[in-house]
Amino acid sequence: MKYVEEFRDPAAARGVLAEISRVTDQIGATADAPVRIMEICGGHTHAIFRYGLDKLTPDGIEFIHGPGCPVCVLPRSRVDECIDLAEQPDVIFTSFGDAMRVPGSYKSLLQAKAQGADVRMVYSPLDALELARRNPDREVVFFGLGFESTTPSTALTIQQARRTNVLNFSVFCNHITVPPPIKALLDDPHMCLDGFVGPGHVSMVIGLRPYDFIAQDYGKPIVVAGFEPLDLLQSVLMVLRQIRDGRAEVENQYARVVPAEGNPVSLAAIADVYETRPSFEWRGLGEIDASGLRIRPDYATFDAEQKFQIGYGAGQARAVAEPDGCACGEVMTGRVKPVACPHFGKGCTPELPLGALMVSSEGACAAYYQYGGARAVEVAK
Repeated sequence: MKYVEEFRDPAAARGVLAEISRVTDQIGATADAPVRIMEICGGHTHAIFRYGLDKLTPDGIEFIHGPGCPVCVLPRSRVDECIDLAEQPDVIFTSFGDAMRVPGSYKSLLQAKAQGADVRMVYSPLDALELARRNPDREVVFFGLGFESTTPSTALTIQQARRTNVLNFSVFCNHITVPPPIKALLDDPHMCLDGFVGPGHVSMVIGLRPYDFIAQDYGKPIVVAGFEPLDLLQSVLMVLRQIRDGRAEVENQYARVVPAEGNPVSLAAIADVYETRPSFEWRGLGEIDASGLRIRPDYATFDAEQKFQIGYGAGQARAVAEPDGCACGEVMTGRVKPVACPHFGKGCTPELPLGALMVSSEGACAAYYQYGGARAVEVAK
């Protein structure tokens, strides 16, 4: 297969769906006792709803939406600290677009921009570095956000800033890692998961070995998946076959992109620039040990937390509660579906979001709202 259309072929999809139905029947899964499969990545959540895979697959399969959206899992306290940085004199604060609309406890970055803060959308950390070169009399801060898929680009940019001596550039580091929250979910006695569809882009960087504990320690199958409909259907089938056969393994459906050992260049850049934080706060999950990255002391010049003495750099991070009734935490941990939130489609919409899951291009609430439309809002009433 060379072209994207081949991963969306209806005839091929019907064949995979027929086999999914057959294996689901062999397992004995029903609507009352479904196989619960968590897609970790928010990109997978959107693909499932965009292509209607939740409607095409049998009633005996339930998709559980995981915490695989870095914008969504960022706590409100860190958004508030972004705004504090952006509102400092002579600071140009740069961010990816979807993070600009995430509400903090009192405003979003976009609202701060409307009130006069110099907040600019960029497409990569290199854009922010170029801004720093062009504005030597200003401090340029890049909002470093994302899982292992975006961490290498930030690391390489910091390395380049040091090589080229651009000292007015720094990163507000909010990079996080995927395996620790999966372990936190598996350790939660209230969670009931039968298998996982693993993140493709993250795995392209870290490979397959970091997921070994899921199969070896918890006895759950995980299949790293691509993002086209046939990728996801095949991955679901692979998970189901493992369950039917009584196996628990790490399998790679996305082998055309994901190398088993990961990307050595990216991993080397991450290891050079970052070290693991003792803990990091996740929206809905609280503090998770060794789940976040921070910039190493060797690169402290480019660490906004140290340069501006904010957040963890000030010795402690502030704690900010979620809005009353907001179910972002419950949705991200698979406890409820977005339509169960009392604010969904009413007090929380893409135009006026209450929580991050309605804003992000990978948020579960945004997927329900975008692809369910009026029907999803009606269900929530």
